Amino acid sequence: MEGDMQAKLQRIVDTVAARVGRPALIEDRRQRVVVYSEHTGVIDEVRRTSILRRHTTPDVIAWFRDVGINKAREPVRTPACEALELLPRVCVPIWHQDLLLGFVWFIDADEDMTDADIAIVTEATGDLSLALYRENLLGELASQREAEAARTLLVDRAETRDTAVRSLLADGVVAGDGPTVALVAHLVPPRGHALDEVARIALEQALVSTRRWVGIREALHLVRHDHGVLLTFGGRFAGRPSVTRVATHLSEALQASTRRLSSVARAVVGVGQTRAGLADAIESYDEALQSARVGVQLPALGPVVSWANLGIYRVLSRMDGQQLAGVHPGLERLLRDDSNQVLLETLEAYLDLAGNAHATAEQLRLHRTTLYYRLQRVEQLAETDLKDGNERLCLHLALKLHRLRG
Repeated sequence: MEGDMQAKLQRIVDTVAARVGRPALIEDRRQRVVVYSEHTGVIDEVRRTSILRRHTTPDVIAWFRDVGINKAREPVRTPACEALELLPRVCVPIWHQDLLLGFVWFIDADEDMTDADIAIVTEATGDLSLALYRENLLGELASQREAEAARTLLVDRAETRDTAVRSLLADGVVAGDGPTVALVAHLVPPRGHALDEVARIALEQALVSTRRWVGIREALHLVRHDHGVLLTFGGRFAGRPSVTRVATHLSEALQASTRRLSSVARAVVGVGQTRAGLADAIESYDEALQSARVGVQLPALGPVVSWANLGIYRVLSRMDGQQLAGVHPGLERLLRDDSNQVLLETLEAYLDLAGNAHATAEQLRLHRTTLYYRLQRVEQLAETDLKDGNERLCLHLALKLHRLRG
């Protein structure tokens, strides 16, 4: 049935393109390419990219939404945008009652597409609406089934997860069970902002791109409220990408899809450790999620953060923020006053370098006398003794926990 719908949409788009004498492309409501006619003549970079990737990039989606295509009930003439290498277009929105289903697009470089041509397209919207509605319904049902399966793998009940794995194998959704690793993609909005729908589309595009690169039946993906999940699994064989390569691919895909989005400041990929099979993916997912959250708070760790390399942050990421005062009350007093920032940075560098005063002075480019003065002030204000190993340990843990909690 899905193939029949695709064939019907292809016949419609070919007929419409022939009648108006220019190439046509149909997208669904999320601006993923559904079908397109033969393309000859003028074509811009946006059209070329859409056909090659089967979807429009997030920055172009954001630009068209600002133009107002998502609310339009009538055909819209959209202007050119040099920054996006975008030529003028005619966009005909396709609705089914109050549900936006998609768009028919025509490049109109010379802006000579007539009202009569547009009328020909609008006459075909009835057939398009029905065909797109069925196509959307089938696609949404398949996506929902797959997303539900991925969600089921991340629930607490082991019996439920085992059942989900057997179902995935029986339905042929996955190629096989085997060593499983979870990756979590976390988008970081600018301070004071929240992620918007375009950012979530960009997140899903990066997940889908990486999943296709790994192998569509050797990975599952899921978009959650503030992050995305990619599960990779299966036996080891020649040519299979390593977890490091998969994480790098996902990170690069995220950067590419969010590069021009003002709603995303940066992206972090957390990587869990390998588990025996899909039924144990929840354990790797928990590690990947914690790793990504640590990476959000500590940009210096880079765009890919692995649980295996987190060190003490493994422990600290599990701690409740209210436990900070209990680690070292004296440090808590220092933290309350912003004027102590220089002292805190000096203390952290000193403790990171295992109390090596010479190395600390060199790293901070301080005279040794200045360093000793600052450390003495820390001892006074925090009521501590930096010669005491237990005190140094407590101070170090409290500093790292404070940094982790932002």
